[in-house]
Amino acid sequence: MESFVYNALPTRVVFGSGVLAKLPAEAERLGLERALVLTTPQQVEQAEGIAEMLGARSAGVYSGAAMHTPVSVTEDALLVIADRRVDGLVAVGGGSTTGLAKAIALRTDLPQIVAPTTYAGSEMTPILGETKDGVKTTQTSLKVLPEVVIYDVDLTLTLPAKLSGVSGMNAIAHAVEALYARDRNPIIDLMAVEAISALARALPRIAERPQDRDARADALYGAWLSGVCLGAVGMALHHKLCHTLGGSFDLPHAETHAIVLPHAVAYNALATPAAMAKLAAALGVSNPAEGLYELGGRIGAPRALKDLGMPEAGVEEAARLALANPYWNPRPLEPSTIRDLIAAAWAGRPPVAAKP
Repeated sequence: MESFVYNALPTRVVFGSGVLAKLPAEAERLGLERALVLTTPQQVEQAEGIAEMLGARSAGVYSGAAMHTPVSVTEDALLVIADRRVDGLVAVGGGSTTGLAKAIALRTDLPQIVAPTTYAGSEMTPILGETKDGVKTTQTSLKVLPEVVIYDVDLTLTLPAKLSGVSGMNAIAHAVEALYARDRNPIIDLMAVEAISALARALPRIAERPQDRDARADALYGAWLSGVCLGAVGMALHHKLCHTLGGSFDLPHAETHAIVLPHAVAYNALATPAAMAKLAAALGVSNPAEGLYELGGRIGAPRALKDLGMPEAGVEEAARLALANPYWNPRPLEPSTIRDLIAAAWAGRPPVAAKP
């Protein structure tokens, strides 16, 4: 048995159908008396219903959460928190809302309860990504780790099929990079393989039958495990590219992950044979990069960055930024090959294994 280090993170998880009903009890357990419900403008009606569930423990709703966690939004929310004497946060939504809760917690140390409605997974991590002046930066702090996560399968039933697909691909990306992380370990490997298998099994079924509760439960279970992977070990080239593209060109987070993942896997394939074997088995394919590309097609995910609004001239800029402050990667980063990878993702071409 190899030597390894595994850090278990102290988040309480409540999983099942209808478990959002446990929210008032969870708020009471944390001693919250003035909890602010956070969400996006699109989910304000749902958030208002959750505020009603909290009753006297609610401090109302803040619905300004935005993609890539702009610092300006966090600063605006902090004014509301001070005005309403908020003592805790309840985030309902996807990565944008969870990101806002974490950004507030970093600055205030307020406790958080998160109820995800997508498969983003960030609720299980001590990682925060924020955007300021068009640049997205990440940091790690246990202050941003939510105290409680309520995974209610029912909250995902209204997630549109296409958004479910790209959100699920985003989750798969966390587990994929965990398999070849510098600080990977056999415990995380088990979770990563289980996560990828569950999501790969569930996403095509959701694309065909969005109300399939068993598929939704599998996907949410896989997303939870993927989030654990993301929070436990470091990420590599794929996540660096997606953070660069999202922050610099304001591209949608999940869609960007869905497009880039097959290309990043192809780049690292020859340098990580053991990880690729596990990934292939989890996906049920012989070529993991091609398998991920085909999975994206089956679930209706976009395949080209140009279709998200990225200009072709941005390929060079993205390559420069990705190499300026790179994450660790199992294969050395080669400027010309990284540029070709981004160009292929921009055009939507199938992934091609880069030569070592």
